[in-house]
Amino acid sequence: MKKKYSVTNQDKKDWVNFIKDLSPVYDKDNHFTKKSISLNKMRKLDLHGFSLSEANKMVEKFIIESFKEGYRKLLIVTGKGSRSKISEDPYRSEKMNVLKYSVPEYIINNENLSKKITKISKSSLEDGGEGAIYIFLKNIVKFKE
Repeated sequence: MKKKYSVTNQDKKDWVNFIKDLSPVYDKDNHFTKKSISLNKMRKLDLHGFSLSEANKMVEKFIIESFKEGYRKLLIVTGKGSRSKISEDPYRSEKMNVLKYSVPEYIINNENLSKKITKISKSSLEDGGEGAIYIFLKNIVKFKE
């Protein structure tokens, strides 16, 4: 049979003193949250209203600057192209002229940009869903040209 441990007055005093001063206690959860926020900070570019050539120039500049600044995740809002008048022109492909399709294609085919990117994917609904893409960049520290 186990003996019950009775709490002494010294134990009570030690506990009260510990509770009064929590400053030396390291908060690992808070540190982890701050670290993950800084690693997952995201930069955003909205391309609504831009022509295809303007959008491609902006995207190239945006990706290169973001890479140099150490960003790892980018959000590019292209729009869904639902108001585009391309469908009225029988001589142009609907899928290749809408920014939604052409911007990712431009990034993949641009060797300077594709070297800096690990992945391109559709964004979550909160960030634009079908009308936006995520671009995940390589770590600049580990990157060698």
